[in-house]
Amino acid sequence: MSEQGPNVILRTSPHLRVSPPVHVIMRNVVWALLPVCAFSIYQFGISVLGLIVTCVASCILTEHVICRLSGRDSAVKDWSAVITGILLALCLPPGFPYWMAAVAGFVGIGVGKMFFGGLGFNVMNPALVGRAFAQASFTVPITTWVPSMVPDRFTQFIPSSITLPFLKPNSVTEWLGQVAPDGFTGATPLAVMKFDHVQSIPTMDLFVGTSAGSAGETSALLILLCGLYLVFRKMMDWRITASILLTAGGISGILYMVNPAVYPDPLFTLCTGGLMLGAVFMATDMVASPVTPLGVWIYGALIGTITVVIRFWGGLNEGVMYAILLGNAFSPLIAMITQPRIYGARKAKGAA
Repeated sequence: MSEQGPNVILRTSPHLRVSPPVHVIMRNVVWALLPVCAFSIYQFGISVLGLIVTCVASCILTEHVICRLSGRDSAVKDWSAVITGILLALCLPPGFPYWMAAVAGFVGIGVGKMFFGGLGFNVMNPALVGRAFAQASFTVPITTWVPSMVPDRFTQFIPSSITLPFLKPNSVTEWLGQVAPDGFTGATPLAVMKFDHVQSIPTMDLFVGTSAGSAGETSALLILLCGLYLVFRKMMDWRITASILLTAGGISGILYMVNPAVYPDPLFTLCTGGLMLGAVFMATDMVASPVTPLGVWIYGALIGTITVVIRFWGGLNEGVMYAILLGNAFSPLIAMITQPRIYGARKAKGAA
């Protein structure tokens, strides 16, 4: 009787490890966004909770219906629609009307994602497509801000949140007069710096997150910590985020040294607006960003540069959304021109 040894399987290189499935990656991104959502609800109250639920429900329902109408199985189990809804809600004002948020979610998924074929085929970040639609269609509500840490934020909604569809949003002026701290002007720190050249809030407060702004864009520290979770899980390309922040901080630092009376310091630039949220969770979209080693740095530098240009010399006080969308548009070109040379292949010579 002979003993049979263990089976040994020999394979030739390359030896590739299996990457986590798409739904696992997407689910981890949702876990990373939950602390940002929780802090936003703590800051602005139940209105933001309703905003997040509305955006997520709109995105999931839109994707499910379009899949069914096109004869495909529903793709909502991959969690990508949930991410789109959360990111859309976090980059909207806390008191944004719910029906407008639902329309923005429909456009983000329908036009920004399903129109191109669904997950893996979208040219631009769907959440920012919905945000851009809201920026163009609802100009007053998208620029109406409320202060954070209002005493009654957990017991009452911001009046504008529950405005009925196609009606003029409820005025928040009287409500702000009752609950807002003295001196609140309805402007974000970035808008005050843009138009009045005054840094109204200390940089450390902006870094921690205690100012007015979009629902989930106020705490740069928390966003960075949540992004580090994805980096350690190898589910986010840190080079894109680093390139954006280094470029935006470097350009703003040079301008600050030239004329500190007009331009803010680099930390103010990095901690205000949607730069941190966009650099960590939106610009790193695996589908809409390049994957070549050099391409990711060029892509991030392009977004950082456009952001600073719009903020300092454009008509808007914020430029992150348009910068990322333009970066998404240039992503295929960047990936094409930065393809690494195949090992052993000769470099092509130009024609005489």
